[in-house]
Amino acid sequence: MLGYLGFVVRVEPDANQPESGLQVFTEEANTLVGRRGDRLEDIQYLVNRLIQAHEPKAPRVRVDIEHYRSMKEDGMLEEIRGLAERVRASGRPIKLDPMNSYERRMVHSAFKDDPDVATWSPDDRGRLKRITLVRRRKAKDGE
Repeated sequence: MLGYLGFVVRVEPDANQPESGLQVFTEEANTLVGRRGDRLEDIQYLVNRLIQAHEPKAPRVRVDIEHYRSMKEDGMLEEIRGLAERVRASGRPIKLDPMNSYERRMVHSAFKDDPDVATWSPDDRGRLKRITLVRRRKAKDGE
């Protein structure tokens, strides 16, 4: 698809997700990623639409360009871990910026075994929801 648009790319299975991920390598990564990853999201959407047009039950494919998505996710989780330290210290909840379902799943997973900080997300139907980091309540002895 990108070749038809005039881009010179090399596409490989993503080492982190070989069954459902594609890693794109190109000299024009910035152009394909776009501002804040908006073009990358569009490319991923189109790839999935093309695949599902031919195979409706096919799993969704995660597209990354030059590890942009991976680095962005690592940075986001690192920033949220810093906010979690503030929750640990102060005991006050912190509401995070709105996130899509994939990002929320990553955050919930990152804190599922944390002894001090828990995550909470509202049950509304919006595409972008905000997670709140809260101090986990300690169980009292004998309860």
